[in-house]
Amino acid sequence: MLNTYFRVIVGFMVLLSVVLTVYVNQNWMWFTVFIGVNLIQSAFTKWCLLETILIKLGVKKGGASCSSC
Repeated sequence: MLNTYFRVIVGFMVLLSVVLTVYVNQNWMWFTVFIGVNLIQSAFTKWCLLETILIKLGVKKGGASCSSC
């Protein structure tokens, strides 16, 4: 379940940042860069802030975690 929430939230954030970049200001592209850097960081450190937040909110840790995406 955690993996599903993670993928939906990250996908939504990437799409949102692209829409904001196109329709509001090009500086919103840095939001997309931030998301990508966090995904790369979690691959190396095996720690993901979003995963920690979701677990504290009560999402069950079923399936792969975001550090293994």
